[in-house]
Amino acid sequence: MSRPRVFVARKLPGPAVERLAQTLEVAVWPGPLPPPREALLKEAAQSEGLLTLLTDRVDVALLDAAPRLRAVSNMAVGYDNIDVQACTARRIAVGNTPGVLTETTADFTFALLLAAARRVVEADAWVRAGRWRTWDPSLLLGQDVFGATLGIIGFGLIGQAVAKRARGFGMRVLTTTRGDRTQEAAALGAEQVPLSQLLAQSDFVSLHVPLGEQTHHLISGTELARMKRTAFLINTSRGPVVDPAALNEALRAGTLRGAALDVTDPEPIPPGDPLLEAPNLLIAPHIGSASEATRSRMAQMAADNLLAALNGQRPPHCVNPELYGG
Repeated sequence: MSRPRVFVARKLPGPAVERLAQTLEVAVWPGPLPPPREALLKEAAQSEGLLTLLTDRVDVALLDAAPRLRAVSNMAVGYDNIDVQACTARRIAVGNTPGVLTETTADFTFALLLAAARRVVEADAWVRAGRWRTWDPSLLLGQDVFGATLGIIGFGLIGQAVAKRARGFGMRVLTTTRGDRTQEAAALGAEQVPLSQLLAQSDFVSLHVPLGEQTHHLISGTELARMKRTAFLINTSRGPVVDPAALNEALRAGTLRGAALDVTDPEPIPPGDPLLEAPNLLIAPHIGSASEATRSRMAQMAADNLLAALNGQRPPHCVNPELYGG
């Protein structure tokens, strides 16, 4: 009896692929870049399971080309790259990897915040360029973080973890949390305010919302205009949550002090993109969850989802649990 075939869309850290190979036929895309669309379609057509990354689009066209497909496991918390409704209609289980990257991403959010506020990247470049000649009382002056006001948009697990770190810096925390997060906000000393008030009062605004119709370009020209001229925008959620043209304009006009992004729109940001020339902007290549332990655990969770689904069981982290009775 042949074993179910799964396609893994990239080489993964840790022993996850070896675990899959113990009971499944496993094909792994060998390159450092995502499989081209044609290759992904071809592999999906031969597979019962897919282990995808957020760079791999699982849409109706792919599902139509993959009649054997029974499970898609996304190695990410978000799954906006997957048409979950179409998968559910075809009784294809969809899994993700929530929770495990919460603390790691919150750490990186604060790394970006501190680096932007204190001009760390700029200072490093200054030294390497041989420009450090003496101690200068006016050199590379940044902005204090301790005691500042932090606005957190999106108060899920990562937003809450960021709020915990903010308490250690004596920050006032504002959030626009929904009613079902009221207790969490109160426990962390976060003030619930309208978005307009959060934007107007915050020294730092940090984004932690999923990408969807309601959050696409959630931060655009209108919202940026409401922020302080001395404020910083931090985005470790998804690139399209921020309108890049509006951000570019605000940074160039000096109506925003700075921004630090772990995600962009498009992603990766192409060479020559005008945003790359904007002042006071720090960009990282989507590494918010990139610690050795966290990425290895994410891969293991993605493997767990596939193994369960292909064994006829509900994945431990199932995005469409209605397939299993809710």
